[in-house]
Amino acid sequence: MYAILDIETTGGKFNEEGITEIAIHRFNGTGVEDTFISLINPERDIQPYVQKLTGITPQMVRSAPKFYQVAKRVVEITEGCVLVAHNAPFDYRILRTEFRRLGFEFERKTLCTVDLAQRLIPEAESHSLGKLVRSLGIPISNRHRADGDATATLKLFQVLLSRDTSKSILGETIRPEMLGELSGRQLSLVEQVPVETGVYYLYNKEGEILYLDASTNMKREVNRHFTGAGKHTQALRKLTRDVRFETTGSELTARLKAYNELREIRPRYKPKSLRIKGDLPRSLVFADQEYPVHNRQWLVVDRGREASERSAFWVRNGELRGFGYYGLNHQIQNIHILESLITPMRDPEGGLILLASYLQQKKVMKVLEI
Repeated sequence: MYAILDIETTGGKFNEEGITEIAIHRFNGTGVEDTFISLINPERDIQPYVQKLTGITPQMVRSAPKFYQVAKRVVEITEGCVLVAHNAPFDYRILRTEFRRLGFEFERKTLCTVDLAQRLIPEAESHSLGKLVRSLGIPISNRHRADGDATATLKLFQVLLSRDTSKSILGETIRPEMLGELSGRQLSLVEQVPVETGVYYLYNKEGEILYLDASTNMKREVNRHFTGAGKHTQALRKLTRDVRFETTGSELTARLKAYNELREIRPRYKPKSLRIKGDLPRSLVFADQEYPVHNRQWLVVDRGREASERSAFWVRNGELRGFGYYGLNHQIQNIHILESLITPMRDPEGGLILLASYLQQKKVMKVLEI
């Protein structure tokens, strides 16, 4: 089941736009089952160039329903559907933005007819909606109005469905809910990042690290950088040209690694999650036991990147000296072996504060005295 969608907006700054008109056709693959078309009062100014392009004026939408008044209808008509639109990342982002303003997460799989047409009609001179439908002999009227464009998209989609005889290209083009707001370039960057724990890095076109952070789901966090509304998020979205990552297995390793590298690399944008809070602890608290950190040495042990590996965090004389990985056959409590395996902390006291804070909230495998 598909929901063929087109949205007209007020224009303006990214993620500050409002919807002025919406058209949705619920399509079962052969015919339209339901249709919803409405002007929307965006409760914000409509940019002059948009008024000229669409013909939608403030007077036309003044008495129209506000989005919250039609939100239930949008949910119902798209329930169980793949959203289909020409330049679907734009329409999906706008729709999700409106629902977020209402405190609701709207999620649907999406399919972009631009992507589908590029796969099935690569020889087309242009894949813009107007030029593409004209080249295929599809009549189009009421251009740049929601129903006119949605109807044209529906007819285009029917042509594309008929050309995808194996139906394999259609399936390959559908995007999961969390990735539907991304452009093609952004999508390719996010898709390479695994749903794993580790540290990820955002690079600009000059190859400089703009941002790095730790996460238990790196794919989700990178996706948020491309879809969020924050000031820094918008800047990173424009500047990021490459994404790299390193899996760590342990969340604690990821946090300490990111913190350590932030001290050395000092990227332009920094995560709030790794800011050090609190005083230097006198002891570590884990599993209802206290481990004094002054004049003592401890190994905090957690899982590694694979089953045969562990991560170790070396606490000595009130500082976190470093962290690293070891195999199960290593005599890790041998100081000489330990020193050869760890990555030294650039800020040992800050590292200890971060470690102690982590142990208060989460579990590790064990703590050993050495």
